[in-house]
Amino acid sequence: MAGHQNSNAKQRAGSGKLKKRLSCIQINIQHSRLATDNLLKLIKENDTDIIYIQEPYVIGNKIVGLPQYYKVFASGEGRKRAAIVINNRQIDTLLINQLSDEDAVVLEIKVDNTRIIIASLYFDINRRLDTDMQKIEATLAHAKGAGVIIAMDSNSRSTTWHDVITNRRGKIWEEFLMSKQLHINIHTYIHTYIHTYIHTYIHTYIHTQT
Repeated sequence: MAGHQNSNAKQRAGSGKLKKRLSCIQINIQHSRLATDNLLKLIKENDTDIIYIQEPYVIGNKIVGLPQYYKVFASGEGRKRAAIVINNRQIDTLLINQLSDEDAVVLEIKVDNTRIIIASLYFDINRRLDTDMQKIEATLAHAKGAGVIIAMDSNSRSTTWHDVITNRRGKIWEEFLMSKQLHINIHTYIHTYIHTYIHTYIHTYIHTQT
């Protein structure tokens, strides 16, 4: 069962009420119905506004198990491995189609007068790294001065995000993220991905452009 990671951004939020922060969760649910049900309980308990999902629960390439009153964003005709769910009617949303596919969902959101680009990304361990790096570069270029929040499962390991080892993929990602001035938003040593033999982290990156 996958764990979760929380992050916050100061904004107006909630169903017709004022909150000091937007509440966000990132989670890999491994296409699991049970994990999806647990996620729904978590969203309700914490009044979560934005949910970044990797490997959502799908049937016939369609994301299922989420209530219709959520805004669910995914892209492509194949099996979805990335999604973003919005649980806040105060957030204006626009799917950036040219940057989105089955493994990448990129949205422009607006709350009051603040514009942010947010992305949920899944990077296949068997795919060339430069292909996925190009997705991040395109997202940053599209932002044009807006803040960017990227929640991704990179299928890599690094002590930079509190894993116990750094593998080759992790080292490459470390250098790339540093070159793009992306800041890792992990402030806990609680594992955010738990499997039978692996306890590790999925991670969020924040890029603020000025």
